[in-house]
Amino acid sequence: MPTSQTIAIVLAAGMGTRMRSDTPKVMHRLAGLPLVDHVLAGLSAAGITKATVVLGPEMADHTARFAPHKTVIQKERLGTGHAVKVALDAFDPGESDVLVVYADTPLLTTETINDLLAQKRNAAIAVLGFTPEDPGAYGRLITNGDQVESIVEAADASPDELSVDLCNSGVLVANGRKLSAWVKALKNDNTKGEYYLTHVVALARADDDRCVYTEGEVDELVGINNREDLAVAEGIAQDRYRSAAMAAGVTLTDPASVFLCHDTTFGTDVEVGPFTVFGPGVTVRNHVTIKGFCHFENATVGDRAVVGPYARLRPGAALDDEAQVGNFVEIKNAHIEQGAKVNHLSYVGDARVGKGANIGAGTITANYDGYNKTHTDIGAGASIGSNTVLVAPVKVGDGAITGAGTIVRKDVPANTIAVSEAAQKNREGTADAYRAQQKAVKESKSKDS
Repeated sequence: MPTSQTIAIVLAAGMGTRMRSDTPKVMHRLAGLPLVDHVLAGLSAAGITKATVVLGPEMADHTARFAPHKTVIQKERLGTGHAVKVALDAFDPGESDVLVVYADTPLLTTETINDLLAQKRNAAIAVLGFTPEDPGAYGRLITNGDQVESIVEAADASPDELSVDLCNSGVLVANGRKLSAWVKALKNDNTKGEYYLTHVVALARADDDRCVYTEGEVDELVGINNREDLAVAEGIAQDRYRSAAMAAGVTLTDPASVFLCHDTTFGTDVEVGPFTVFGPGVTVRNHVTIKGFCHFENATVGDRAVVGPYARLRPGAALDDEAQVGNFVEIKNAHIEQGAKVNHLSYVGDARVGKGANIGAGTITANYDGYNKTHTDIGAGASIGSNTVLVAPVKVGDGAITGAGTIVRKDVPANTIAVSEAAQKNREGTADAYRAQQKAVKESKSKDS
């Protein structure tokens, strides 16, 4: 665990040109949350509450969103060592430990952070390594027993150094006062002409300081440089969230087809069918059944509710206990009270559906008039007939009934039946003549063609 003096520096100034995007790389979303926010959340979970985020000039307008953390702008991108120097110039670390992490490496776990900090207790620097299947262009950790002698970038490595499998993740923790001195002493005499943070290890060893390492899992050290990397990281994150949900007692009938968000919350004994997507801000309470092919966003589902298949709960949807929302139903900014049913082919938006009410197939709350969105209120125990259109603002009282095909333009009092149908006319004995007429028209058109 970190001491109260542990401070983090989050490097977030990368250009991200390979993302091919107008959005800064670190603001791209993973499981619904920007990459940099995953990193900050991981630091917080590890007990590190103080951080300085290093941003590029194009992110100067984003500084306020990082409060209460400090931000600094790296005006010239001269390498990771330079970025850390820019951050350290903005505050006095004193004898604090300084942890350096990367905003485009969002999967680093709390356990690994704590392990790294624990290794640092008896050293000046602790670095985080990993052993990928293909070391490729990763920098190598050159070790001697349990100590790191140097970190060599692949572009500058000798053949013997390139044969080393232990690679550098870039993450390290060091004594802040010493790190400040080392980054000031960095030189850019390398193939890229940059100031490499990795060279502080060699400077520390030259000072006869102890440098140690620990290893993290390959999956948690996936760096994101392009859309393909982002997709790989999304897959890893989804596997984590699915495993955590199932370990907590959620049934996922086809885990690989269910997509969760970073803040999806489940109660006990929830069942989730296949091809279901949970966007941000979704809470599913206890004993809920979700039948699959559903989409949720900023919605709440109460105990023993049943949803789907093919249902969509948009922002502001709130289902009370035992509510039912069925196939091809869309709920938006609406409160479906206890035991109410909206079972098929309906849109309920900007509305309240009272306790025990039943909404027939094809019902629409016409909540938008081209300028304003207005509210529909449906009372407890009301029965809304199939293909009813409720033109908001309108209120249907408790126990009221609307007939099939009714257009409700004014309030319906409690215990009242509302209908708006035209009188039906039956023309007896005309069906055969009508069919003969249509047949003749069709044959005439066929001859003309």
